[in-house]
Amino acid sequence: MYNRSFFQTKLGQAAMASIAAMVAFVALSTQMHASPALAAAPQHQTVEIA
Repeated sequence: MYNRSFFQTKLGQAAMASIAAMVAFVALSTQMHASPALAAAPQHQTVEIA
């Protein structure tokens, strides 16, 4: 796939930063759980524009 010289370039470093950000996002998003009561309750708010 990619060798070490690729990851020493700016593009390779950007790719590694992108991969790290995606891994962090997945790790954090799997820890978030909405309670069933909050997820089922309608969250509508009416705003009147004059």
